[in-house]
Amino acid sequence: MTDKQTPAVTVTLESGPTGGGSIDDFELFYARRALDRFRARLGRQGLLDLLATDIEEGNAFLRKCALDSDGEFHAGTTVLQARGLTSGEFLAWMDAAFASDDSRPLLAAHPEHYVMGTDEIGARVVENIGPHVCSFYMGGWGTAEMAWAEDAAELLPESKYPRKMSSNLFLEDGTVVGRALIQFGDTAEGFTANLTVYFPTACPQEVLEHHLRHYAVEFRNWIVAAAAARA
Repeated sequence: MTDKQTPAVTVTLESGPTGGGSIDDFELFYARRALDRFRARLGRQGLLDLLATDIEEGNAFLRKCALDSDGEFHAGTTVLQARGLTSGEFLAWMDAAFASDDSRPLLAAHPEHYVMGTDEIGARVVENIGPHVCSFYMGGWGTAEMAWAEDAAELLPESKYPRKMSSNLFLEDGTVVGRALIQFGDTAEGFTANLTVYFPTACPQEVLEHHLRHYAVEFRNWIVAAAAARA
């Protein structure tokens, strides 16, 4: 008896829309538009209220991982190559975006961005860490708490990557649940972004893997947004 395999189904667009793009491009446009509408209707507090239980569970997961890891982290790095924009132009846009009262450009970069902005504790981020919705803060650039970055194996030469930022990822109670080290170096055509994230060693490998994908999506979209704002 032979196994009968179902042939793969393919669908191609032969005619109709006059604009460029594939069916996948159309779907992505409409998905983003729908998501932006829901974010706008719910607002910051509405999203926090809606996700309160998810955040509580996600933060409990990160807190346990941090406790079980006893200060040990594993790292992964996503590398992006940008053309047509300098790292200085991009980082100026990022600084302005985080300082602005309008968080939409930050949220729009990834479907799993729920809340972003700066408050008295630091830069707050509510997003997925792997399958978990978490609320954490980033901060401490240039302080003694960031001394770990000076000895990080992922640290790149200052001569090639002069723009560097490092941060702890911490919960509202101060528990450090991760780290970030992002490094930028200009090239003849634009810049290279070297984006490293650290999670407690007790975090499953898939959590790290998904955040490397998360980095790729959000930073690609932020770079595109920064270029569009410049134009």
